[in-house]
Amino acid sequence: MSLNFDSARISNPLLTPQHEEWRTQIRRFIEREIMPYATEWDEAGEIPEELFAKAGAAGVMALGYPEAYGGISEGIDILYHGILYEELARVGCGGVQSMMMVHSIGLPPVANFANEAIKRDVVPGVLDGSKGISLGLTEPGGGSDLANLQTTARREGDFYIVNGSKTFITGGMRASWITTAVRTGGEGPRGVSALLIPTDTEGVSRTPLDRKQGWWCSDTATIYFDNVKVPVSNLLGEENQGFKVVMNNLNAERINMSIVMEASARVCLEEAVNWAQQRKTFGKRLADHQVIRHKITEMKKRINACQATINHCAREIMENKPNPADIAMLKVMCSETMEFCAREASQILGGASYLRDNRVERIYREVRVNAIGGGSEEILRDLSSRQYGV
Repeated sequence: MSLNFDSARISNPLLTPQHEEWRTQIRRFIEREIMPYATEWDEAGEIPEELFAKAGAAGVMALGYPEAYGGISEGIDILYHGILYEELARVGCGGVQSMMMVHSIGLPPVANFANEAIKRDVVPGVLDGSKGISLGLTEPGGGSDLANLQTTARREGDFYIVNGSKTFITGGMRASWITTAVRTGGEGPRGVSALLIPTDTEGVSRTPLDRKQGWWCSDTATIYFDNVKVPVSNLLGEENQGFKVVMNNLNAERINMSIVMEASARVCLEEAVNWAQQRKTFGKRLADHQVIRHKITEMKKRINACQATINHCAREIMENKPNPADIAMLKVMCSETMEFCAREASQILGGASYLRDNRVERIYREVRVNAIGGGSEEILRDLSSRQYGV
């Protein structure tokens, strides 16, 4: 059997026939609605709006959210999410996945911490694809150092007056709401609150960041807040407790990113094997050269390690015993593996991988954003060392 995306997946005893039915369903949707157009969208720098409605109808956005708001929650575990991210990564165009799933970081604080009226106003529209939501953490002056953010929210009666800016906000141009970390108290994490800010509020403006190395079809924005009046009812959780609100979803974000990176590495492996079996040099197939076979073996070895660790971390999450240090290190392992496999696949494909309109070329461009987003490799190593007691 030829080594491909599916055969390169090690067995996971936690997967059930129902999980595989979900894989079949979501793969059909992706192959019909996304695969044929990914290159076109990436070159155009945007995804058509109608795709979000189609994805909403297919249940892409609804996993894990309460059925009362249009979600799909009964029997849904982290493995269903993992399959979705795997299949989206198979497209080999990270901009599609980042735009389709940006709600997975912007919406949980609303679903988990907003009042009932806000939930009913916001969640259904995001899940059916008619509305967008993003997460506003990163600032121009301090990156992702949430404990030292400078965007302020001063309370005046029934409103907060918000001033400041956020940048590198995925989906920020399309978003109807920004789940925003603001400073309502003193210095440090204890002075941080989370506010849901509608983007049509007076004083909110945004500009696109569209000259990016990768994720071309994913919109990225800088958001500006100039004396923006936000109702106190839009507070998520308690005042000065926002650090807990926005950090609550980090483990899920990091394991989902890890799954995307592992699957992207597997795409590179598939492309490299296919090319090596077809391409001939010096009178024989590339696959018949020992150096090429060793490259492929090394790629598969690293991918296996990532998959085994993903399965381990997923099992701990399902047992309500998540280990944040292990999840942080998993993300580092997967970003390094994605980078290694993209490089090796590029070496095997040669000049073909340097031309646009192939998955390896796109994935190679997207290595860096995955190694930085959700916590950079350096930050996560430091985080893990401290949680391991070093």
